[in-house]
Amino acid sequence: MFERGFKSWCEKLAVEVRKELRLKPHERLDPYALARHLQIRVWNVEDVPGLTSESKDLLLGPGSSDWSAVTLVDGHKKLIILNSSHSSGRLSNDLAHELAHIILDHVPEEVAMNNADISLRPRVDMLQEQQADWLAGSLLLPRPALIHIKKTFTDLQVAAVEYCVSRRLLDYRMSVTGVRSQFSTAST
Repeated sequence: MFERGFKSWCEKLAVEVRKELRLKPHERLDPYALARHLQIRVWNVEDVPGLTSESKDLLLGPGSSDWSAVTLVDGHKKLIILNSSHSSGRLSNDLAHELAHIILDHVPEEVAMNNADISLRPRVDMLQEQQADWLAGSLLLPRPALIHIKKTFTDLQVAAVEYCVSRRLLDYRMSVTGVRSQFSTAST
């Protein structure tokens, strides 16, 4: 699935990013702080100027399950728009995912727009999506953070809230990184 060494590179990058932001390797990474550090503007749907109330209602209501975030690129300027109807843990992951695409230099699909009321869906490169998912998870919950969580927190739901991630992402990262089995083996 991934090029050899990609997962290790993601882990190292997550620690390097924390150093740049003056954080310890196990500390919570605020993806909004990372966006500011990378000079990427982040908006919620409500921040989009000129968006009609009908469009906002659709994007945050009945259509909210159809999208999480979008990155707009104009030359070197980048803007990420988030679906603010989602939970804070989901928003952290959505933002980290979009930042991961940028960090990985993924080229966004160009979507031609016209004045007609047409909904366009760009093609999705599944490898790029998987890479962005992996890097986002690594940025939010690298091994040092997971080890810290296992040593410090008795309730993983409390840890998920503290790190502003979903419990599902925390459980997934505990499993795929081997931290869960490392600690279950250590206790036997």
